[in-house]
Amino acid sequence: MSQALSLYRKLVSLPGGRWLYGRLICFKAPYFATIRPHFVALEPGHCAVDIHDRRRVHNHIGTVHAIALCNVAELTAGMMTDVSIPSTMRWIPKGMSVEYLAKAVGTMHAVATPERAAVESSNGYEWPALVSVRDDNGQEVFRARIHMWVSPRRGG
Repeated sequence: MSQALSLYRKLVSLPGGRWLYGRLICFKAPYFATIRPHFVALEPGHCAVDIHDRRRVHNHIGTVHAIALCNVAELTAGMMTDVSIPSTMRWIPKGMSVEYLAKAVGTMHAVATPERAAVESSNGYEWPALVSVRDDNGQEVFRARIHMWVSPRRGG
């Protein structure tokens, strides 16, 4: 089990545990703090993260900024990948394609799942993650396909 998943499982049942988990992830990867993520679920093959509607994530027309949506998509897909792959492997986003489907207003609910079962290789492999971001009404406002490159961790 990955360290990220082990820590999540320890913290999730504690008061403020989800909040603390989000802060710890942002400490490790500071840029994600710009969206102040709230982890809703984390397990192999599934990650759900909410970002609340606040001025800091707005664009000039008062909706959630496109890059904030990309940010939550990358975080959600990355964490899903991290807890899904063997501990002998590592990952990095290789590319991302996105679609903006509607104005993003209110709390955003991002869910990442793998596009397909992993085809493992000792040399590395691409493993696409799909992310859907919905508003409070359940309308999909954004979707992304993130190409994760999964490869063996370096020895040492």
